[in-house]
Amino acid sequence: MYSSFQWPRIYPILDASFIPATGRAEFLRQLGSGLAESGVTLLEYRNKTGSEAELLADAAILRTALPSKQVKLILDDRADLVEKIGFDGVHVDAGDMKPTEARKLLGPDRIIGTFGGGAAGLVPGILEAPADYFSIGPVFATRTKQKASPLIGMEGIRRLRAEAGPGPVLVAIGGITLVTAAEALSAGATLFAIAGALFRQPDPAAEFRRWMAALG
Repeated sequence: MYSSFQWPRIYPILDASFIPATGRAEFLRQLGSGLAESGVTLLEYRNKTGSEAELLADAAILRTALPSKQVKLILDDRADLVEKIGFDGVHVDAGDMKPTEARKLLGPDRIIGTFGGGAAGLVPGILEAPADYFSIGPVFATRTKQKASPLIGMEGIRRLRAEAGPGPVLVAIGGITLVTAAEALSAGATLFAIAGALFRQPDPAAEFRRWMAALG
């Protein structure tokens, strides 16, 4: 398990839908460099609809712009490509590869994240899975997920933290804003994920610094 990593409070998720088709490579270079300079230490790249060639090309640019010694890069779904592209881990959810299979494939030195629970509580037995973090939510409504699920709100974070106990790393996901970020952490999330709130901004790196400053 990946025990040596200092988990940040903010976990950016870069969905491929935020990347322009024109000037894609240069956009990613500038974005990655800006995020690294702004203090990002953990980032997920998610591409549900693009080709494998597109995924590999994007990943190569991100890895160069975000050096592994500074930023841990997580790939959504594709555990089979993590080592090939030099990423630091994978996030797998229901319908993807199971955490146990991802751990067998990637070994002990990669980060593995998975869905931990939502409105119905923790997924039965999920805390026994060989994962380093567990996402919980959606906290609020979000435009980056196609499938709607019951919202858990802040009370849901509190309930899931109580159910999980103090040890597991819980990532609150879904509609977190600058107004609700600190409350999500106070409710029991170890960190929270943001996607559109960051990458729909004209300058995501500057926006990340604004969030960090607001959290104190």
